[in-house]
Amino acid sequence: MKHLLDNIIYILIFCCCKLLSLLPYKLLYLLSDGLFPVLFYVFRYRRHVVEKNLRMAFLHKSDAERYFIEKKFYHFLCDYFVETIKLLSVSKEELMQRMVMEGVECFRQSFDKQNMLFVYLGHFCNWEYIASLQWWVEQDVLCSQLYSPLHSKPMDRLFLKIRSRFGGLNIKKKESLRTIMQLYRKGQKTVVGFISDQGPRWVNTHLFMSFLGQDTGVFTGTERIARKVNASIYVAHITRPRRGYYHCKYELLTEDANGYAEHELTKLYMRDLEQQIEVNPHLWLWTHNRWRRQRTAMDAPAEWKATVQDGQIISETPISLHKSEGQ
Repeated sequence: MKHLLDNIIYILIFCCCKLLSLLPYKLLYLLSDGLFPVLFYVFRYRRHVVEKNLRMAFLHKSDAERYFIEKKFYHFLCDYFVETIKLLSVSKEELMQRMVMEGVECFRQSFDKQNMLFVYLGHFCNWEYIASLQWWVEQDVLCSQLYSPLHSKPMDRLFLKIRSRFGGLNIKKKESLRTIMQLYRKGQKTVVGFISDQGPRWVNTHLFMSFLGQDTGVFTGTERIARKVNASIYVAHITRPRRGYYHCKYELLTEDANGYAEHELTKLYMRDLEQQIEVNPHLWLWTHNRWRRQRTAMDAPAEWKATVQDGQIISETPISLHKSEGQ
């Protein structure tokens, strides 16, 4: 019964979004302008989370400055909604004008050395437009991205429909290592996009570092998998020159992940993203409860609690408390 209900809800949502996507961008942005006061003032959508995150990230800013960023963020969030819906029907020609990719020509040089290429990116600007990378690469290259299924099955189906429209592959995070290893063994030239800026669960937390002035648990899976398949690693720098237009520049981080110390590539990526956020703070996704996991929290594993002594952090990585047998 629930499966049938989910199908009905999906069909209704898809039909509504498809019809909306047929509107020109100008009308969609009028819709976005009307959505902003409803989201911001009436429903106050996750404003308590956004206000908390902004306060933690920008302690040096005044309340008025943070409120200004908050309002700009919600204006952008409304644009993100309508821009993402537009992906259901936007033409290839129009989207390639609105999301310009630079540095893609460098991919070929990396593929001459190895067949796997990883891209670090974050929930910054409209990250959904990155899926159109498949239209910018050569035909023998497969573009893919990792994703976490949404709790709502109808919405999960909708976003998979949008992200699959460009011909790329969507890989569930839980299946990422297995799928990437299969592609690697086949010799398939593959680009894998890793959105690595949100908070991992404790089981996936192997590193805490300073990010936006906060002690932050981060994903390290990108560099760990890159070492297994000898992948080149790029960083995506996305800007928004004007409303409805984006520019993504891919810059090579390394073609030898094994040449870096453990966690160093993750730190380079997080510092790079931090700089992008500081320049345009309203373009990052502030609605996620980014710092809900703290190493001193009651639910924190003992290995993480041990990294704090007398209020001082003594380790970026967990400290094993397991004694060897016989001790």
